[in-house]
Amino acid sequence: MQSIYLTWMISALALGVILLPVFKPPWAKLSLPPFVDFFRRYWVHILIVFAIYNAKDSLDQIDRLLMASTGLDMTPYIWAIEGNLVLWVQQTFEAAWLTTALTHFYVAGFMFICYVSVFYFAYFDDRWLADRVTLSIAWVYILAVPFYLFFNVRVTGDTIPEMETLAYSLTPEIADWFRRIDPFTNGMPSLHIGIPFAVWLCLTRFDDDRRWNRYRSTVFAYTVLTAFTIIYLGIHWFVDIIGGMLIAGAAVSMADRTSNTWWKFFDERTMNARIVTVLTRPGQAWSWLRSRGSRLYQQYKSPSSRETGHIAVVILVLVAAVITWDLTNRSLPAGGVEAPEAAAAADGWLVTLDNQTDGASLLLHDLSSASFEPMVVDVPGLTLNSTYALQGDRLVATNATSLLVFDVLQPETPFSSIAFGEHEHLLLCQQTGSPVIAYTVDGVLHVMDFEGQNLLDDQRPNNIRSMVCTGSEIAYVAEDKPMEVNIIQLGVRGQVGYIINATAPLEEDDLLASWGIPVDMENASIQNIAFDREYLAVTVNVSATDRLVLYNRTTAEQWLASNPKYHVSDLSMDYGILAWSVRDHYNPITPLEKYLDREIYFTELDTNTSHVLTSDSKDQWGPQVLEQHLVYFEMDDEVVSVEIHSWEPELRLYSSIVLQAGVLAAFVVVAWNMWQRQSERRQQHQP
Repeated sequence: MQSIYLTWMISALALGVILLPVFKPPWAKLSLPPFVDFFRRYWVHILIVFAIYNAKDSLDQIDRLLMASTGLDMTPYIWAIEGNLVLWVQQTFEAAWLTTALTHFYVAGFMFICYVSVFYFAYFDDRWLADRVTLSIAWVYILAVPFYLFFNVRVTGDTIPEMETLAYSLTPEIADWFRRIDPFTNGMPSLHIGIPFAVWLCLTRFDDDRRWNRYRSTVFAYTVLTAFTIIYLGIHWFVDIIGGMLIAGAAVSMADRTSNTWWKFFDERTMNARIVTVLTRPGQAWSWLRSRGSRLYQQYKSPSSRETGHIAVVILVLVAAVITWDLTNRSLPAGGVEAPEAAAAADGWLVTLDNQTDGASLLLHDLSSASFEPMVVDVPGLTLNSTYALQGDRLVATNATSLLVFDVLQPETPFSSIAFGEHEHLLLCQQTGSPVIAYTVDGVLHVMDFEGQNLLDDQRPNNIRSMVCTGSEIAYVAEDKPMEVNIIQLGVRGQVGYIINATAPLEEDDLLASWGIPVDMENASIQNIAFDREYLAVTVNVSATDRLVLYNRTTAEQWLASNPKYHVSDLSMDYGILAWSVRDHYNPITPLEKYLDREIYFTELDTNTSHVLTSDSKDQWGPQVLEQHLVYFEMDDEVVSVEIHSWEPELRLYSSIVLQAGVLAAFVVVAWNMWQRQSERRQQHQP
């Protein structure tokens, strides 16, 4: 993934230097010393652009979590406004050569325009333009942040069924790079338009003697071509382009208003002297800070409309920051858990098998309780090898000799005990609306009621390697048919078989082979199963990795639902949601530490929209989908916990208090600011 990125970056840098003679002011001379000296003279400018370019990765991580937590998605409204206009553009002009050329132009061209728009002015020491262009780029990004976090618009290729994200799927390496750096929800506004258009507006407004006419024309042409590119490649909507132009105009105005104030302090010519003063005469620096602090205190002690405006902005930012933090950190640990070994969840209840200091313990959590504190279920002879299952208000657990049945509403003592021996699987299913127990012995399926009565005839599925159930249906994989899922319905004769195909595009397999882990489709086998009435999801081991395949039981269509190179496990499906854990972006040839852990993903099946629930350095696995929650395991510094994520966004108590206090404070400050503005204007117009 890094090689293509380095190619783009080096190409952009080299092209910027090569074109220097083309875009230089007519009277300027080229020489070697400015190449070295401009870093010293413009290091703050360079640092600002570098920080902006790299800050988007952190912003995207927050955006992914916000999307997973809140589902803030404005795409349907944009689609309703535009219709399929972007699709017409793509289908009209689509050609393989154009796709390849514009994909490289899309990335490398943006790198070029971002860096040369500061580099050229810095090299030729045009500080007037360097100051304003740098701040304009910064303001474009700052103004775009609220849209990216709270006005999510998906790329067109992810929304319109016939539309393709041509750039994102050009090659596996490019696709991986885009998936890693782009959440695919930052459509509005387009920075690919906002930044170059802001540069063009700066040159139009501030280049008084038109020394940069040639570069200004080039930036305009670049902006027009980019507008076509982002539409053609299936990335942006036309409205995104309009949004980029609008924030560019606002950014240039903000840059003009703030330029003198900002560069009065951060101008490198004086900044360097201040740094020397701090290092050599700290007493003088401290005296200046105290003096400056005293002046600020006096300003805000008796504020004008300028100061109250600043206070209002600070209140807004603080409230937004607290709420954003709360919404992106919504998973809470299940209380009372020390060292969980396994968990089962159903209908608002969670059961964990915990390896506590005094031995194995079975803990029952009521997820409707805010504290998630557990009740201990007394299972005599419980060990870490005991099996258990949960459905509705029934919990079953085994020891060496018995199967105990509990009512989750009264879990103190079991209401039924059945003699029970060695077995492989244990499930709670339904037959004619009543809960039943399904299990296997030596690979043969058995089903009984809570009295221990057998419910199957002699013709039972056998040779079962893995199985799961949903309602009255049981899905299983037999040892002799490792790529077929059979589904039977309890109380109904017969079964349905689904042949699974985990084949990926040849270039994906070739990439895995280059990593030293070739694909072996002949010996592929199904590992995990999850299903409902409409969909069947499986993971398939192909030697190189475990792939996620999603099968539509109604249409008989099946497809790879996750990147075929990265290991998927721990499937869970219910309530229209499929969740899994994945070691995403992991390359065994050049393993990066941040990709060694597993993350939790989920897909909303009705819209086929995928979300990243976790995106951090912690290891997460074993998700289980519930109606109101998603439960999963998390390891942080060798400590394992069971995390409970609520589907409905709910602000915690401190967030609610901050929000209410912020609204009241904002009401007072904004009203005060409006009154001050009118009073100050009246005084200005008095004779």
